[in-house]
Amino acid sequence: MSEPSLMTSDLDLLAERVERAASLVARLREENRALIRERDELSRRLDEVRDRLQGQDATTLMTELQQLRKEQKEWQGERRDVATRIESLVKKLERLEA
Repeated sequence: MSEPSLMTSDLDLLAERVERAASLVARLREENRALIRERDELSRRLDEVRDRLQGQDATTLMTELQQLRKEQKEWQGERRDVATRIESLVKKLERLEA
C-alpha cells in the first residue's frame, strides 16, 4: 500500500471515530437534559410534600398511623360480627317463613 492511500485510510478511520464521538456526545447531552428535567420535577414534588408536612413530626405521624390501623382492624372485626349476626337473623326469618 502506498503512503498516500494509507494516510487516506487513517483519515477515514479518524473521521468515522470523530462522527461516532460527536453522535455519542449529542446523545449524552440529551440524556443529561432529560435527567435534569426529572431531577427538577422530583425536587419540586419533594418541596410540595415538605410543605404539606410542615410542622408535623414524623414520630407523631407514625403513632397516628398505627392508631388508625388499630382502629381499622377493630372496625373490620365489628363488621364481621355484624355480618354474622345478620346471617343468623336471616336464617331465623327463613325458618319462620317456612
